[in-house]
Amino acid sequence: MTLPVSNKTLRIALLLSALFSSPLMAADIQAGKQIVMSGNNKGATACQSCHGANGAGMAAANFPRLAGLNASYMTKQLQDFASGARSNPIMQPIAKALSTKEAEDVAAYYTAQKAPETAPKADAGVLEEGKRIVELGDWDNTIPACVKCHGPGARGVGVSFPALAGQHASYIESQLNAWKQGTRKGDPEQLMKGISDRLSMDQIKAVAAYLASMKPAAQ
Repeated sequence: MTLPVSNKTLRIALLLSALFSSPLMAADIQAGKQIVMSGNNKGATACQSCHGANGAGMAAANFPRLAGLNASYMTKQLQDFASGARSNPIMQPIAKALSTKEAEDVAAYYTAQKAPETAPKADAGVLEEGKRIVELGDWDNTIPACVKCHGPGARGVGVSFPALAGQHASYIESQLNAWKQGTRKGDPEQLMKGISDRLSMDQIKAVAAYLASMKPAAQ
């Protein structure tokens, strides 16, 4: 079943995404690389220590992949960490130590990195259930397909809907649970809060596993 075009909430969210997804034309990738590798000597530690020099992240420690993500999305998340709109005890002091330009530069650097592919780490049944929800949704429970907002192949749409394909399953699962518990906010029209509330724990695990198995967008 496909999502009705007349769904007002999703149309508003997509409009917001289009309005606030302008490219960061002035960003300096080389300046961003310097901060990623060495920090900025003003309180921001080297990003590579958690997210890797190539943005691959660290699944075991729940540090997300950043390679290939939308630069405007990453800049917005850094701003939210800095302001406290998004809560994370590790990221908040780092984000606060970055200027707006530095945040844009770091985001531009990671956007330019090639996203690594990951092999599926779940059984076929779990992956099949995840694929069903990601691509078709679960309309019996009013859950739209993930690709309706996050784009074909879950490769992201603008500043509001990040790429999910190839992201670590553990990180996706933790963020869906954060939306469900109300500890993560800032989603357009509270879309993610509503969707995560309707996902069962088994469905969250299945969706996370399938998204992690998907091929990231080519750079």
